[in-house]
Amino acid sequence: MAETWNKKEREKKKKQERKEKAEKKQERKENSSGDTSLESMLMYLDENGNFTSKPPDPRKKIVVNVEDIQIGVPKHEPTNPEDLIRKGVVTFFNDAKGYGFIKDTETQESVFVHINALSEAIKENNMVTFEVEMGPKGASATNVKLLK
Repeated sequence: MAETWNKKEREKKKKQERKEKAEKKQERKENSSGDTSLESMLMYLDENGNFTSKPPDPRKKIVVNVEDIQIGVPKHEPTNPEDLIRKGVVTFFNDAKGYGFIKDTETQESVFVHINALSEAIKENNMVTFEVEMGPKGASATNVKLLK
């Protein structure tokens, strides 16, 4: 049975690829440093989280007690409800739009307040007590009550 021209070309190509592969293998053998010890294969992690080939400095070693390691979320300690109640001054309130801002007297931060969180009507410069709740857009006041 006669071989076709295409079949001969494929066999030549395969033979050439095998030859090139053998040459590359031989070249890798010749260029390898020959150092296959464990020390040459080790990588270290420095204090900044970068990989390095040098071992860490033993003088910078930090001793950690096993008891101090916390795995997972730390236990939630119950908070005193009185600590959550804050005092503040209404800096801005728009009755038509139904929102405003309260400035906390302790932290001096401005907290958003919506009309739905009010127990009674408020106006600007009123002293109020409120609780802070974190919403999707940041802190917002809840349970807002006028101080008398």
